Amino acid sequence: MTSRSPGTRLTALDVVRIASGNFLEMYDFMVFGYFAAAIGAAYFPSGDAFSTLLKSLATFGVGFLMRPLGAIILGAFTDRHGRRAGLLLTLALMSVGIVTLTVTPGYATIGLLAPILVLAGRLLQGFSAGAELGNVSVYLAEMAPPGAKGFYVSWQSASQQVAVITAALIGVLLTWRLDTASLADWGWRIPLGIGCLLVPLLFVLRRHLRESEAFEKRRDVEAATILRTLWESRGRVLMGLGLVLMTTVSFYMITAFTPTFGKLLGLPERANLLVTAAVGASNLVWLPLMGALSDRIGRKPILIGCTTLAILTAYPTMLWLTNSPTVAKLILVELWLSAIYASYNSAMVVYLTEIVPPEVRASGFSLAYSLATAVGGFTPFIVTWAIGASHSQAIAGVWLTLVAAVSLAAVLISTPFAREEPI
Repeated sequence: MTSRSPGTRLTALDVVRIASGNFLEMYDFMVFGYFAAAIGAAYFPSGDAFSTLLKSLATFGVGFLMRPLGAIILGAFTDRHGRRAGLLLTLALMSVGIVTLTVTPGYATIGLLAPILVLAGRLLQGFSAGAELGNVSVYLAEMAPPGAKGFYVSWQSASQQVAVITAALIGVLLTWRLDTASLADWGWRIPLGIGCLLVPLLFVLRRHLRESEAFEKRRDVEAATILRTLWESRGRVLMGLGLVLMTTVSFYMITAFTPTFGKLLGLPERANLLVTAAVGASNLVWLPLMGALSDRIGRKPILIGCTTLAILTAYPTMLWLTNSPTVAKLILVELWLSAIYASYNSAMVVYLTEIVPPEVRASGFSLAYSLATAVGGFTPFIVTWAIGASHSQAIAGVWLTLVAAVSLAAVLISTPFAREEPI
């Protein structure tokens, strides 16, 4: 592949090609999160609906436990063989994961084999996702023109918001066209099938990616050197974990968990999905705007400001919502948290590429992000369990407050290692 010449700019089509697989990964996770109750009934039936929901959410979260392993293995592959090769490999693996969930018959048909196959599919999906997001972020950072990394890297997260909106709107359409029984029985497979149909198109898009100039300059690094440097950089990886916690917890709270949370609050399912779509649209607006702002004023002011806002407002807003839940209150709280999440994430993702050593940029970024996502991805399960244990629906705000405090500490500690310069 030819490398990018210094004067070449990324085009809109380049960004679509790069972020397309990230869209599929998040689309799959969102569909699972939105239809967690129906998927739980299909594969993890029990006499208690709340217990079935917890089992389904635990399966949703368990895929995240594979992300650190995928980050190390697939991230090292990407640092060794190139960004393009890594992006094609992760797309292939995640495709198998989404097809598995789509076509596996329910527990009533094949018994214990059903949840085993679904669990295997989620583990493979988590393994591939461990490097997908990091590969996309690093590729965009390396291909972006000087002084515009924040704006260009923000489209990695923006592609996820398109997935949030798409999955939510498909869910709204299904709740409108199908009755509750049909939706729970087979209707939830329709959005997964749509994702499967997108796979060939995404492969065509990614086949034409160029290799980044930054990688071309150091493409002969040995795998052993990459792994050794990754180990030597473990302190920065742990700082990165702290940075990413705020992003992963808040993202899954305001997207994948929203339909379940709304149901726990006694709000209509279709309205909950519309709120989720509105959150995705809000994120899509804030991300590039705040990414561009971070290019002008720096990453740290935004990171410090957003974590402080989350610490001060997460619990009070959740308490206000849960004292007398309405759809209007839900959308106001979710849009507020969306503004905080998207502003923070737009600066954090590119900031993380700037504190990881260049030799392990893909693997180091992916490992930090995956370790944090192994925690954040369990947010729907953690919050649902905490609500059941504490009998307080506002406990979700406590979880987000604690995580924001950790991320604020990570921002302050990581300051000496940040180099806000073109990669």
